[in-house]
Amino acid sequence: MADLLQSETGLGPAEAEWLRLLVGDWQLISDLSFADLVLWVPSADRQHFVAVAHCRPTTGPTVHYDDVVGAVLERGRRPQVDTTFDEARSLRGRDPEWDDDVPVREETIPVVREGVVLGVLARHTNLATSRTPSRLELNYVKCADDLTRMIAAGDFPQTSAPTGPRRGAPRVGDGMLRLDAEGVVTYASPNALSAFHRAGLIGELVGANLAEIASSLAASHLPVDESLPLVVTGRAPWRTDLETEAATLAMRAIPLTRREDGPPVRVAALLLVRDVSELRRRERELMTKDATIREVHHRVKNNLQTVAALLRLQSRRITSEEGRSALQEAMRRVETIATVHETLSQGIDENVDFDQVLDRCLMMAAEVAVSNSERVRTVREGRFGELRQEDATALALVLTELVTNAVEHGFGSGRAGTVSVKVEHLGEDRLEVVVSDDGVGLPEDFQVGRSGLGTQIVRSLVAGELRGRMEFGPGDSGGTQVRLEVRVRRGTAPLGSVRTR
Repeated sequence: MADLLQSETGLGPAEAEWLRLLVGDWQLISDLSFADLVLWVPSADRQHFVAVAHCRPTTGPTVHYDDVVGAVLERGRRPQVDTTFDEARSLRGRDPEWDDDVPVREETIPVVREGVVLGVLARHTNLATSRTPSRLELNYVKCADDLTRMIAAGDFPQTSAPTGPRRGAPRVGDGMLRLDAEGVVTYASPNALSAFHRAGLIGELVGANLAEIASSLAASHLPVDESLPLVVTGRAPWRTDLETEAATLAMRAIPLTRREDGPPVRVAALLLVRDVSELRRRERELMTKDATIREVHHRVKNNLQTVAALLRLQSRRITSEEGRSALQEAMRRVETIATVHETLSQGIDENVDFDQVLDRCLMMAAEVAVSNSERVRTVREGRFGELRQEDATALALVLTELVTNAVEHGFGSGRAGTVSVKVEHLGEDRLEVVVSDDGVGLPEDFQVGRSGLGTQIVRSLVAGELRGRMEFGPGDSGGTQVRLEVRVRRGTAPLGSVRTR
């Protein structure tokens, strides 16, 4: 729709946003009307109309089995659409039209914003299954007519109303109430009656004041949403939940207004109701589980940090330089794993923002050689994005080990330089990571399998946990370069961010 409005019409951003709000909420009108809706907008030269959006009802048969978005309607081909747009008045066809042997009644409504007609809303009703309408259908259509009158008057969509899909949002088929201007229920659909009875209502709903009913049903031990009074009286186009001892009802109000000679006056309200007890229960369970998982990660992080502290204390008591170095390396690896768990303890899922983890690990790695920490800097190029916990832990250990080796062995005797970690996304689940430095380079007798415990750990993690491969070699401008190609489970993330430590 946005592309069509920009390429085919001359509407500005404010007018396009108005149409976006209308389309975001017009499923309601389609369901109440039992009809297809097509939005026609004039071209920039006003010589034809373009169908920029199409909506089918969920409460009845559709008219257009093929999507009509993008169709072009020349002026003069359908005079009803031309007249509605030019004269800003709604029209209903006298005789039904036939579309693939299906009789269709068309009604056209001008879409008005601040007194200017932006387009035409065509309502197509399938008459093949016409019969004597039930009371529910009559009330549905009455509400739909009220909304189309508001569209023609420029009072709908309501800019403060919530539009678009939302988890647990009530729909027409879930339950509908019609209130008068005082908040008294004048009609309740069977599904709405059932929802309120499950919530604890005993007695009649029609003829009662909905605000009084909601007040009597609301659970006394739970806080009441401050928007509840405005929703149950139909005064504001908002959503809210009514929590009772027996159920939770999601409600959405749509004030119905009418203009005489002045500003719009609220004459009634449409209220959609849905029993979301099971949905809210599952959401609470998920929140509890999320909190438990975060607490577990937090405690694991604390335990790992305790282990790292014990290793640090033990290293200070060892006189052997080799033993002290081994304990410090073990301490660094434990702290790397603790960093991953700390990040997980702050999130709501099992994915890790690996860029945040890596930046902290790079800072720790650069501080391994105290004498060089002010002369050697670490740079990350590109973004890893979100990774699963198991992949994040393995990759963090690998990169920390490689960067630490570069700092320790590539920049001896106070030599300054840079260690960079560059990532490139090769596909949906593959990463290419290059760790390079401008240090002294690899020794002549270097062999991956015989170069120490750290390199053996890296080799094992890359081949096993990360399902990849690793190559050591000289850098393009001296120093050492390690190229990794690994498979990870991650969320997508944009590339291009560069951070320097």
